[in-house]
Amino acid sequence: MVCVAVHVIDIALWCITAFSVGYIFFYAITYALGQITINKGKSTQNNTGQKNFLVIFPAYGEDKVIVRTVKSFLRQNYPQTKYSVAVVSDHMLKETNTELSELPITLLQPQFENSSKAKALQFAMDNIQNSFDNIVILDADNIVTPDFLGKLNEICNQGFSAIQCHRCAKNAENQIAQLDGISEEINNALFRKAHNNIGLSSALIGSGMCFDYLWFKAHVHLLSTAGEDREIEKMLLIERIYIKYVEDIDVFDEKVGNEDNFQRQRQRWMSAQLNCLLSMMKNLPSSIAHLNINYIDKTIQQMLIPRSMLLVGTFVWSLLMTVFEMSWAYKWWLLFALTSLSLWIAIPRKMRNGSLAQLITHLPHLTLRMMSNIRHIDSKNREFIHTSHE
Repeated sequence: MVCVAVHVIDIALWCITAFSVGYIFFYAITYALGQITINKGKSTQNNTGQKNFLVIFPAYGEDKVIVRTVKSFLRQNYPQTKYSVAVVSDHMLKETNTELSELPITLLQPQFENSSKAKALQFAMDNIQNSFDNIVILDADNIVTPDFLGKLNEICNQGFSAIQCHRCAKNAENQIAQLDGISEEINNALFRKAHNNIGLSSALIGSGMCFDYLWFKAHVHLLSTAGEDREIEKMLLIERIYIKYVEDIDVFDEKVGNEDNFQRQRQRWMSAQLNCLLSMMKNLPSSIAHLNINYIDKTIQQMLIPRSMLLVGTFVWSLLMTVFEMSWAYKWWLLFALTSLSLWIAIPRKMRNGSLAQLITHLPHLTLRMMSNIRHIDSKNREFIHTSHE
């Protein structure tokens, strides 16, 4: 009787896990095969002009990095009359605000009782009166090259109204930061590049994003959770607006360097994923009826088991089944092999070095800490969880 119960549980777990493994394996192959030529941009009457950009830095308690970030951004070789920088200074020191006020930017200082990135963006749009062509959202620690706006302007002129740039690691001071950087690149490969390769929309990340200004202004007040990037993505997909991923426009992002920050970050992401899934399910029947493939795909994406949990979980369960009943273990070793192959394909070649094996040894411990977040997941995802800088 016990053996039958274990077998039923084993089959059920395998089916659930195989769903996630099959999804990432499909997109790993799609990534490896390269791009199908599909033009999702829209022709514009003036496709050679210079767009007017509003660049917003939502900054909550970012005293350690924000001044350096803004000064770096102001070195753009794009015409100064064609872009404006706004910093939403939320709960930052007086000294920091004084430094920022001396720069050629718009400094906004809201006093939120309960802060969030969505509120910061809403405050900026309510208090900036000028009109622009496009809005760019960057995090307080994001560093870009001087040709950032120039490159972005070229993509905007191709008719794309929703753009995700290539966010990548700017630091690798320890193994946790290196793992975080690898995780980012895996997501870039599977959920951005691979999707664009077959004509589907890229996933958004939360920074390094560019949108049509009027569209964003009309939708920003619909944001209500701490997973604002997923909410924006949902609205774009409902309206069938294609999200373009641009691999050669880098946005250097600071990766978390300690376990506590890593755990807090993943807790925020898991809450956002659950909230997004519950929200998107309401529109799923209509999307199926109208063949909104991007929306259907994004809904499925919210059901997936996190990649690190897949890798560690399939390995551990394979070992357990090997000890308990070898004939049940083969199917689990297959899932482990497919998961490992998928992640290997998605990791950039420059990161496949001798230290990768050593980094993987940290995964079981970090995954256990991630799993402990499950009991703290907020299905409404309204609590702002700040990740501090080192």
